[in-house]
Amino acid sequence: MAGEVLVDALPYIDLGYDDPGVREAAMAMVEEECRRYRPTKNYLEHLPALNSNVFETELMTAEFERIQNRLPMEPLSMKRYELPPPPAGKMSEVSAWAESVDNSMAQLEHQSVRAVNLELMMEYGCEMWKSYLEILTSMQAKAQVRLEEIKKEIHDINWKRKSKQTQGGEKLRSLEAQWVMLVSKNYEIEQACAKLEERIHQKKSDMQAQRENDDD
Repeated sequence: MAGEVLVDALPYIDLGYDDPGVREAAMAMVEEECRRYRPTKNYLEHLPALNSNVFETELMTAEFERIQNRLPMEPLSMKRYELPPPPAGKMSEVSAWAESVDNSMAQLEHQSVRAVNLELMMEYGCEMWKSYLEILTSMQAKAQVRLEEIKKEIHDINWKRKSKQTQGGEKLRSLEAQWVMLVSKNYEIEQACAKLEERIHQKKSDMQAQRENDDD
């Protein structure tokens, strides 16, 4: 039937895999087949076209373009953290001072938020960290359970393969012994037939010689 693959190797039964040169010969055959093999079918044609930009943000796109064009990275702007007074030429303008005041208020709010975050971390940081570690421990336990399940599945598959190959090996050895016995019997029968034919031929020769003597 088309598409069937004949497996004629029984790794748990066959011998000789560890002989010198066997592994090298097998690897040479694999490499030779890889050189000769040319895929003629696109195995991914049933899948939609890959869109590698679907998760890119505008910032990522701009950064990728900068890297592609080999442009230097812009230095980190520290202007938002500075508290400069109005420029010398605008010291008398109310709007300039209002802008500076707004900037100082933003800086003050930023520092206030930092202080609040530090207080929250001091109060809840340990508990949050313990909770995070408990989640990690739970994830590790689940992953360990799944790992053991996969190992058991692999062990069961290997055991089934070994069991089937062992049964197949015993049957092959039995059939081989039967074949050797039948070949030996056939050889003995052929030898017996050859001796019988020789005796018949000798008997015919003796009878022919006896007739010739009687005729004389």
